[in-house]
Amino acid sequence: MAETSRSGQQLDRAVVAIFVTQGAWHGSFSALCCFMRILIVTDTYPPDINGVSRSLQTLSEGLAARGHVVEVVTTLEAPAGERSLPRHVMPSMPVPGYPALRIGFGSARQMVEICDRFRAEVLYVATETPLGIAAIRGAGRRGIPVVSGFHTNFQSYIKDYRLPGMETIASGILRTIHNHTARTLTPSEDTAQMLRRWGIKNVGVLGRGVDTELFDPAKRSSELRRSWGADESTPVAIYVGRIAAEKNLPLALLAYDELRRVHPGAKMVFVGDGPRLEELRAERPDCHFAGAKRGDDLAAHYASGDLFLFPSVTETFGNVVLEGMASGLGVVAYDYAAPRLVIRGGENGWLAAFGDEAAFLEQTRAAATRWNDAALRAAARQSAFDYGWGRVIAQFESELANARPA
Repeated sequence: MAETSRSGQQLDRAVVAIFVTQGAWHGSFSALCCFMRILIVTDTYPPDINGVSRSLQTLSEGLAARGHVVEVVTTLEAPAGERSLPRHVMPSMPVPGYPALRIGFGSARQMVEICDRFRAEVLYVATETPLGIAAIRGAGRRGIPVVSGFHTNFQSYIKDYRLPGMETIASGILRTIHNHTARTLTPSEDTAQMLRRWGIKNVGVLGRGVDTELFDPAKRSSELRRSWGADESTPVAIYVGRIAAEKNLPLALLAYDELRRVHPGAKMVFVGDGPRLEELRAERPDCHFAGAKRGDDLAAHYASGDLFLFPSVTETFGNVVLEGMASGLGVVAYDYAAPRLVIRGGENGWLAAFGDEAAFLEQTRAAATRWNDAALRAAARQSAFDYGWGRVIAQFESELANARPA
């Protein structure tokens, strides 16, 4: 691809700046800038089932749809017969105690070879594992700019998995990694402030979006509800996400018990997989454990619930909150990350003071009295429409373009 002249690039950026300041930049940037060759480096990508993998797929495919050439470096092959962006599959190993997730490995030399063959112009490195570090080093040898992502609160997981004293070490390692990149993007301002306190430089917020066509109340299934032992007069609380220690699931169960005090016939459905699944299944035979779901099946599970319980305190964003609201569910959550952005207490969901379990249970009791409030559920759905993916993809495109040298 021929290089754009310095003056041409400056002109492009000047025009883009006008669109940005006028609030009219969405959908316009790709028509104004040179198309880029973008390499996405991540340990998790579909067929993995988690919020980070789904977000990265949406961002990557969104860039490709806007005319950029995108390839992915990751740890799993694409499912047979499924259309997917070209990918380079690297060696990996399961995360100890969490076999559904993997740590990728690579060398700087391998990443140089991939960058050379692909003729990469900019990298987005979404993970701080050996694979991500190798990508940053390899790109550095070729002078290719790197934007990094902070998607997971590893330091909180260290506490949950009983590794005391490691939080300070982890934050220092993450600071070193991210400060070797041109820009670090994270999904919420709460997390961005934490990264700045750690000494990570040039941090920006790249939010998340939701597919309101996929996640839709119209996908509600009476048959699915009957399989849970619920009819339309039965409140169903639902949780979607990893079944793991860091998700604070004991509080979800306490909240479910509060719901049953108001509605003795209420049901609780967990959608997801993880290291605590079998343990939780044995502990709570009164709950339904659906396992991991994807696509329309996942959307049907959301839409067939009534309340979404989200007790996690370790999120960088919380995509599932938007998915639940798009599906017409009232969400009970702590006041941070995505819930703080989207939920207006008592109007389209319920917020509890961060980390206050008593407040979370109090909000659950309030939700129990309005589990079938059509106006609140419609307001939740309407709020999700403000968080479409188009604007997020356009911002991501701009961040990558701005990382390249003028």
